[in-house]
Amino acid sequence: MPRYTKTAMLLHWLVALLIITTFFLGLSMVAIPGFSPTKLKYFSWHKWMGVTVLLLAVLRVLWRVTHKPPPKLVSIPEWQHKIAEGMHHLLYLLIFAVPISGYLYSYAAGVPVVYLGIWQMPAPFAPDPELKATLKTLHYVLTMTMAASVVAHALAALKHHFIDRDVTLKRMLPL
Repeated sequence: MPRYTKTAMLLHWLVALLIITTFFLGLSMVAIPGFSPTKLKYFSWHKWMGVTVLLLAVLRVLWRVTHKPPPKLVSIPEWQHKIAEGMHHLLYLLIFAVPISGYLYSYAAGVPVVYLGIWQMPAPFAPDPELKATLKTLHYVLTMTMAASVVAHALAALKHHFIDRDVTLKRMLPL
């Protein structure tokens, strides 16, 4: 069975874990009323994870363009391959768009992003209340689109594994 490389698997599962963790941390932090040390700490962690996802996304794309994925499974209908390809393109787009929109939202709100509490990332523009509102909405919509896409992607993998009983999921598992 042709499989993805160990590096591709590592990047896939690491990004997936970070996205899921960042999503649930984001839900938790916005549910905390007012300002508290815990809420501020969660916001910092959320931003750090978002920047890390973005950095890993760059590595994923570089790896993907320099390493050919395993061939398509001939047992899967072409229409399913096209849907999977479209979903992968959407996920790659969102893996970049969500952290970038969060980064821009943070600066529009006048709050710097200090990666790992060490490196203050460059401010692309001055604080802007109108842009803040737009970017907040954009970040939310992109995040919810990503959440739905990740769930659909996972469900499709499980469908292939448990219903179709093919090797789609096994090709990405490091077993």
